[in-house]
Formats: sequence, structure tokens, C-alpha cells
Amino acid sequence: MRLRRLLSGAPDGVPPWLEVIAAGDGPGLYTPDSAPWLVHGDLGTLVGGIRALLVQALHPATLAGVADHSRYEADPLGRLAGTIRWLTVTTFGSLEAIEREASRVNRLHDRVTGEYSSTGTSTARYSARDPQLLLWVHIAFMDSFLSCHQLYCDAEIPSGADAYIEQWARSVEPLGLTGVPTNQRELDLALAEFERQQILRCDDRAARVVGFIRNPPLPWVARQVYRLLFAAAVVSLRPQHRALLGLTTRAERLVIWATRASLRTIRAIIGPESPIEEAGRARLVRAGVIAA
Repeated sequence: MRLRRLLSGAPDGVPPWLEVIAAGDGPGLYTPDSAPWLVHGDLGTLVGGIRALLVQALHPATLAGVADHSRYEADPLGRLAGTIRWLTVTTFGSLEAIEREASRVNRLHDRVTGEYSSTGTSTARYSARDPQLLLWVHIAFMDSFLSCHQLYCDAEIPSGADAYIEQWARSVEPLGLTGVPTNQRELDLALAEFERQQILRCDDRAARVVGFIRNPPLPWVARQVYRLLFAAAVVSLRPQHRALLGLTTRAERLVIWATRASLRTIRAIIGPESPIEEAGRARLVRAGVIAA
């Protein structure tokens, strides 16, 4: 219950977006046998979310948007819940719910503009609606959830990594982003292109955000688990990103083993049932997309 309260931001542990996913009789982007449904329904996302934030912090424009417009320091759990809402609705919700959620996110992005230090003393404008910034955030999330599932979860991804990348590429179309990677090779090339352009770096502002991600103001019980999840996120980073962030790993095999064991334990504690997935399945049954 503490974990569910933490992730949902709701006192009773019931995500406020549960009704959004359950509502209606229409199909969504994904079904229970699709790769994103399996990956995002598993607990590897607990590590993947931390990893994604670390990777995103390497882009100075994305970082400026977070620092200038986000409430991450005053209300980190509120920002976490907002991110989880978009991910969950897009994965398990109906097409109508996804469109509404994308509209909500786009309205938020419209306000996220400003300037950042590009190189040396030069400054440049940024906008959260910029396709390049949206692409960076997208591939950071996608690479993180995929990598952490492969490293820390037992369930095999249906049809493999390429299927996850291709299917999850559809998730950002309602946000106005197209032409994203659709397989592992294209994902690797997209990440390499950002490195080739020498955009990525870890300056003082990034180091402050990384320090906050390393040690957020969580409740005592959650903080003990979080330390392991953070270490697991660092282990899962691509070596070049870990080097840019100035992070190091120790006892990698032990961290991997402990993380896999901890995620299994958390799953056993909270139970195999997922109200979110059950609501999504029930809607798909009503829509005639899957059998009861």
C-alpha cells in the first residue's frame, strides 16, 4: 500500500487515472499480448524511470526545461505521478483517453520555453514542443525501459526488442512527434547522433539534478529500496552516458542479482493483480478486441 500510495500520489493507493483507463468501450494502441503492455506492466519500470531521468539530464535544453518549469524539488512525487499518468494512460487506455492525455501534455509543453547555455557563453532558445527535444525524451525513456526490463525482469518481450521499439513509437504520434526509431539499430543510431553533435554534457546544473535524483526526499522505507534502484539504474546505463554523468558502478553482478530479487519480492508483496491492467482488459473485452 505504501508503494502504491507513493507511485499514485493518492492516499488510498488507487491511481486517479484508473477510471480514465476503465472508461469507454473502445480499443487502445496496445493489447495484453503487445510488447509495451508487458514491459510497462512489469516492475522494471521502477528502475527504468530513474535511468530515463539520468539520461535526459544530459541534454542541456531538456534540463533547462525541467529546472525552469518543473516542481521536481518542491513536489518530486507530484511530478512522478504526472509522468506515470501519461505512460500508463498511453499504454493501457483507449484511443480517446490517449488523445485527451496527449492534449493535456501538449498544453503543458506549450508553456515550457526559455533559454539555455548551449556552448561556452552562447545561449539558445528551447521549447518543449521542439521535435528534437521530444525525440531525446522519447528515446531516453524507450531505451531505459527496454534496457531495464531486459536486465532485471524475467518475462520475455513478445517478438523481442524491435517489436517494443516499433510499437512504442506509436505512443508519441499524439504528441506530434513522428519519424522516431522503429528498431534497435535505429535507436542506437539516434542516440549516437546526439553524441556526435556534442550536445550532451553534465554541467553544474545537471550535476545538481543528478544529485537530487540520487537522493530525493522520500519516506524512510521507500528510501531504503530506492538506494538499490538507483544503483541498478546506474549499472544499466550505457557506458558513455555513465561517464558523462560522472557516475561509477561497484559490484555490478551483486546489484543485478539484488535488484532482480527485490523486484520479485515487491511483486509478491503487492500481488500479481494489477487494477490498471484489469481495467484495460475489461474495456478491451467490451470493445470485442480480446476474448473474455
